[in-house]
Amino acid sequence: MSVPTVPNTEEELVSWRLETPRVLVVDLDGSKGSAVRAQTGSMVAYEGDVQFKNAGMGGGGGLRAALKQRVTGESLSLMEVTGRGTVHFAVDAGYVLVLDLAGDTLKAESEGLLCLQDSLKTDVTFTGLQGASSGQGLFTTTVTGHGQVALLSLGGPPIALRVTPQTPLVVDPDAYIGAVGSLSQSFVTDVSWRNLIGESSGEAFSLRFEGQGVVYIQPEER
Repeated sequence: MSVPTVPNTEEELVSWRLETPRVLVVDLDGSKGSAVRAQTGSMVAYEGDVQFKNAGMGGGGGLRAALKQRVTGESLSLMEVTGRGTVHFAVDAGYVLVLDLAGDTLKAESEGLLCLQDSLKTDVTFTGLQGASSGQGLFTTTVTGHGQVALLSLGGPPIALRVTPQTPLVVDPDAYIGAVGSLSQSFVTDVSWRNLIGESSGEAFSLRFEGQGVVYIQPEER
């Protein structure tokens, strides 16, 4: 499995670039391959002949994804961006993390998705236990295929942590952004470290990842 990386050169990132760590710039050349779907309302500026429209049911994922989102409450509101020009995207001055998916699956909360190439597919998947003490719910949004996707970190510069079969990883759900790779996710309840800061409750838990992949976190909890 190829672990997605954060492109950092013009050769690696032909049509997407970070103008600043908080602003994603996408160049559209008019072709279908350059079209993107972005979080509704995330456009902060654009140049050229660019069109914006609602991505449709399920954030462009179709009727099945739309029905699953309605049932699960994992809402994904995206706009389709096409044409020829340059578009700047940002949300709440959050840090932007650009990943290059090569057939892998990205799992992230819907509000953390900033932008994705139109060729990528979105869906909703079951993650397990309801996160009553955090923003994590029963379900999460998945992005699959080949192409680039941008995530938001609203709590500081994102951090990438590698998971291997020999080194499982446990993270605070309030710091979690997303995960890519062949990873299984479970829940660790009765978390002792929460007891030390006076946040102990019957609902406290952490996320445990095992397998092979990368987990992305933010240094400031939600």
